Formats: sequence, C-alpha cells, structure tokens
Amino acid sequence: MIELPASYKEYLAGKSQHFVDTVRPVLMQSAAEKLHGVRVVNNPTGHQAHLDDTLPFGVVLEDID
Repeated sequence: MIELPASYKEYLAGKSQHFVDTVRPVLMQSAAEKLHGVRVVNNPTGHQAHLDDTLPFGVVLEDID
C-alpha cells in the first residue's frame, strides 16, 4: 500500500470529502512515483489535479485556471 507523505496528508486535512476524492488519486500517483509534485487547479467547473514536473515530490501547489 502506498503511503502519502506528511505534506500531502496535511494538505488534505480539513478538506471536503468531494475535494479529497478528486485530488487523492493524483497524490497517490505522485507518492508511488516519488518524482514530481502536484498542481491543483481551481477552474469554473471545480478542481483538477495533475502531476507537475516543475514541482519537487511532496509539494502541492494550488493554482487558478
């Protein structure tokens, strides 16, 4: 089982279940690969997360579209 780093767990703390369900799969992918961080984009339709090769592993950055 893949364990999320503390920084990812802290990021998810206090977030809605819907948000966690949206972002967690990408955080899990990042934790599995341990290569890149995650960018979470807030756009008009909601949130979208993706791996970002400009961010080091363990970093989550929120951005707007």
